[in-house]
Amino acid sequence: MDWGMKNRFSRIIRPNDGRCVMLAVDHGYFLGPTERLEVPYKTIKPLLPFADSIMLTRGILRTSVNPSTDVPIVLRVSGGTSIIGEDLSKETITTSIQEAIKLNVSCLALSIFVGSKYEHQTLVNLANLVDSGEKYGIPILAVTAVGKDMVRDARYLALACRIAAELGAHVVKTYYCENFETVVEGCPVPIIIAGGKKLEKEIDALELTFKAIQDGAAGVDMGRNIWQSDFPVAMIKAVKSIVHENYSVKEAYELFNKEKKKEHKNPALTR
Repeated sequence: MDWGMKNRFSRIIRPNDGRCVMLAVDHGYFLGPTERLEVPYKTIKPLLPFADSIMLTRGILRTSVNPSTDVPIVLRVSGGTSIIGEDLSKETITTSIQEAIKLNVSCLALSIFVGSKYEHQTLVNLANLVDSGEKYGIPILAVTAVGKDMVRDARYLALACRIAAELGAHVVKTYYCENFETVVEGCPVPIIIAGGKKLEKEIDALELTFKAIQDGAAGVDMGRNIWQSDFPVAMIKAVKSIVHENYSVKEAYELFNKEKKKEHKNPALTR
């Protein structure tokens, strides 16, 4: 990596501990106004001070994040399909590298769909984006999206993560699974885990975070398990305590319960 690439990468993965807490708010690019993300700035504003970085599209960055923020931006640059469309895997690059530079982003993100109908197209998207990123010193995050027919097991996720790394991704986002340590072992770049759909209880998301970190993940890119909580600020603080302070699940949950007493219920609940 050259200096610029290293500098941007250090904003995403903290060099002091090799970990990160990324806030995911890019769901609307294919889901539309997701529950409790209907008005993005209301969801984002109270959480931004506690995130190491934030993952979102250029539209939400422009409209819902104050330009004075110093929180690193991970820009979602793939899309082109919707939840009601033909096939979610039929993605292309939707934002140019020049636009990303103008927006002063620290990292570019796109999805790959290994094993899907449009696998080839999404893998070529990644290779081309890596070329552009290398030219301008911007690291690339590959998201191993999983189609409805794919099984989220270690064999499949290890395959997808390794392919992403082989094509030049600097960091990979994937799902946690049984035997996750084998996925990490086979991937030569840092792996962060997706939070996925909102789990029933906050402690379940904290357990997911703890297990992933114990098994070698560099951090989380978590969205719904934070901002769909009734107490999202308390939740992101608890997640952060596991990732950066090595809290146990019990300690993190105690922190969550302590912090939620200071917090009004989720402002995204009232419009």
